[in-house]
Amino acid sequence: MNSSMNFSRLFVYAALTFFCLIYLMPLFVMFITSFKTLPDIKAGNLMSLPTEWVFDAWRKAWYSACTGVKCEGVKGYFWNSFQMVIPAVAISTLLGAFNGYVITKWKFRGSDLFFSLLLFGCFIPFQVILLPMAALLGKLGLANTTAGLVAVHVIYGMAFTTLFFRNFYIAVPDELVKAAKLDGAGFFTIFFKILLPLSTPIIMVTVIWQFTSIWNDFLFGVVYSGSETQPITVALNNLVNTSTGVKEYNVDMAAAIIAALPTLVVYVLAGKYFVRGLTAGSVKG
Repeated sequence: MNSSMNFSRLFVYAALTFFCLIYLMPLFVMFITSFKTLPDIKAGNLMSLPTEWVFDAWRKAWYSACTGVKCEGVKGYFWNSFQMVIPAVAISTLLGAFNGYVITKWKFRGSDLFFSLLLFGCFIPFQVILLPMAALLGKLGLANTTAGLVAVHVIYGMAFTTLFFRNFYIAVPDELVKAAKLDGAGFFTIFFKILLPLSTPIIMVTVIWQFTSIWNDFLFGVVYSGSETQPITVALNNLVNTSTGVKEYNVDMAAAIIAALPTLVVYVLAGKYFVRGLTAGSVKG
């Protein structure tokens, strides 16, 4: 019986390792290609290690690669993405927490309908809102600006963040809020002093979700940004599709890894909190 269990466990681990290697193979190819010279890429095998490890492709991708008519690398676009993603994540997370708090602990007439409409917003395709949102940003004077991109991501992401916090707060006992009211705590005091400190797991989930979604977004970035406010995803697309002679696959791979690094770092540092936070509010609701 014990040997059978050990064999089953060994088989499961072997299968998981195999699929993990298959999943990571594209990243491995990108990584080693970014350190190869162009002659090495043309002469070598796709999976072979570089005959000489060089950083020229990384330097060019960061400082001087052509992304359309500009040849200034992806550095500026990288920081554009940070200027967009940090306020968008912070604002959408705070608004989602506030909405979830109101819907679960301060129910009002029509609150269920309000939540249903927000939930419906999770299933609206990006393409449906492109023209209405463009018209709205134009009227507000936010077209082709970083602030406009932040507003778009906050509006679109608020449905998801509200859903996350609603499912978490519904598991918090109502008696806790009632006791705070009896002690004289008001609306904002309960939120900031009681519920928000309990929300660390779901805040981590929301931050990871929003950061990844916003950083990797291409459609909103290419539609609503100007030439000076384009995020890294748009720059990466322009770099790959810009040809000034010989195709430099090593530069393309280096730029792709640079674009993916922030999300990889977020998952490595906070990935364990993602599943923990998702299951934290699964007792009720």
